Amino acid sequence: MTTRNNIVEYIKSSSLKTLKDRTHYEFFNNVQVYIKDSLPEYFDILHVLKKVENLIPSHFVYNIDSIIVGQFDELIDREVNAMYREGTLYITNDQTDEDDMVDDVIHEIAHAVEEMAKQELYDDNQIKNEFLGKRKRLYSIVKNENFDVRMEDFLNIDYSVGFDDFLYKEVGYPLLASLSMGLFVSPYAVTSLREYFAIGFEEYHLKDREYLKKISPKLYFKIEELLESARY
Repeated sequence: MTTRNNIVEYIKSSSLKTLKDRTHYEFFNNVQVYIKDSLPEYFDILHVLKKVENLIPSHFVYNIDSIIVGQFDELIDREVNAMYREGTLYITNDQTDEDDMVDDVIHEIAHAVEEMAKQELYDDNQIKNEFLGKRKRLYSIVKNENFDVRMEDFLNIDYSVGFDDFLYKEVGYPLLASLSMGLFVSPYAVTSLREYFAIGFEEYHLKDREYLKKISPKLYFKIEELLESARY
């Protein structure tokens, strides 16, 4: 009996070691996932991938060829956890927990979706006008807090390092979260039209869908339209 138990324990521990040492996975059956640098000891990457698969339709990863997890100089330099570029998601292995990585993966999938459905999202200007309307209101709010601001910065829909530095370092995201409450679902959504969409996409799939519908109805219904078209 003891020998049998020892064999069972050996098989179990060997299996766990094999899973731990594994560096290649598949996501939605055709997206290749590579672990370049080790994840934390407790981390279950399969749980992360399965959770994302259960949250979004497979059509949304059409533009994605691979996911690479590890340390990347550009992520470190930009002080971000992830980025999407030319069909690949780059995700840091420095994760607080599995939900933290789920957030990162879904956020970057949003950027891939935006690239794939840019005309459908933006040609009628509904999201753009909603975003700019919020930016104009935020301009007045921030100006009333005695910050030195320019309207042209708030009317630029593209990401600007200088504007992001102003929001992040001068205003500060904690204060910005308070000032933008009821306008944007998070401070980072303020930084550009692309991030407005990606943060909204993340909010829709992971957080408070009704809140997104209430404060960003144009964005909410565009995401609904994307989901509807993905079903066919």
